[in-house]
Amino acid sequence: MLLIISMFLGGFSHQALAVKGVVFIHGTGYQTNAEDDYWTSDFINSIMSGNNNPHLVINCDFEQYIWTERASVCVADQIYRWGLANQITELYLITHSNGANVVRWILSNPTWDSRYPIIITATQNVTAIAPSSGGTPLANAVVNGNIFEQSLGWLLGYASDAVQMQQVEWMEYFNEFWLLGTDGRSLPVPFKVVTGTDVDSSPFDGDSYCGGYSNQVALEFTQNWLDSCSDGFLECRSQEAAGSVWFRDKQVLNGSEPLSHQQSRRACFGLDQIIRNNI
Repeated sequence: MLLIISMFLGGFSHQALAVKGVVFIHGTGYQTNAEDDYWTSDFINSIMSGNNNPHLVINCDFEQYIWTERASVCVADQIYRWGLANQITELYLITHSNGANVVRWILSNPTWDSRYPIIITATQNVTAIAPSSGGTPLANAVVNGNIFEQSLGWLLGYASDAVQMQQVEWMEYFNEFWLLGTDGRSLPVPFKVVTGTDVDSSPFDGDSYCGGYSNQVALEFTQNWLDSCSDGFLECRSQEAAGSVWFRDKQVLNGSEPLSHQQSRRACFGLDQIIRNNI
């Protein structure tokens, strides 16, 4: 193990040029083909176009608690093996939703797994798109609500361990004791947040069809459980509870469009181009 670690870290001092690798980390759910089923290849290919950086799309079981073997340890194993195979010296992580919590666990708990310090050292930047850093009342509704509220499971994955954890009071506890990134608890790497602030679902507005019109209608409905500033799944204050805000959707996107929780993992309104240019 020490030899392997030294080989990975050796790239920092012995390679003439840095090799930057880009990693896409999905949100809640059990993924076996996240490129097609979660992100879409259009989104990933657009972000990666114009450069030769290797990229990795994580496939792990994020129905579990974030610290488990099938969640954060799975992420670390996939990044570690891929990093060695591609001689990666710098990591650029792109997360969506609960994927940001998984990454924060790795960054906050370096002694949990021997691969965590290696990944932390290599990570240059985390772009957290619509992170569920402060949890969501929708998780509370699914776990503790009536039958009607529990039908919101289509969005969350029903009352899995991951949904349990994303209840507001649970995330308050983890942010206080286990996860860095909130006020006074700095992360070891930049953690830049992209915030979705609203949902448009007018059938007469073509922008409402990016990411699927039916998803927009459903997310506007779930806003009934949330503050007016939300992406249909997460309130703005939850998305901005950890790290630093890179931008809110309407500030920079084409047409000053908002990003729903579905649209923020799609090539909508120039989001893909902004991330590509940042890489």
